[in-house]
Amino acid sequence: MPKLRITQVKSLVGRSKHQRLTIKALGLKRIRHSVEHEDKPEIRGMIRKVSHLVEVEKIN
Repeated sequence: MPKLRITQVKSLVGRSKHQRLTIKALGLKRIRHSVEHEDKPEIRGMIRKVSHLVEVEKIN
């Protein structure tokens, strides 16, 4: 299964509680921090919620 590299590119200051919790659930801790997850619908849904705060790239 392909993987996704998710990188936080914007701050959480002033964001809603749900957005902050979604970033935390993805495993991101600070700006420019990256994590890798399998490309699953659950992860895609979380990314969609915070798409304006993260960058996503597909890796093999």
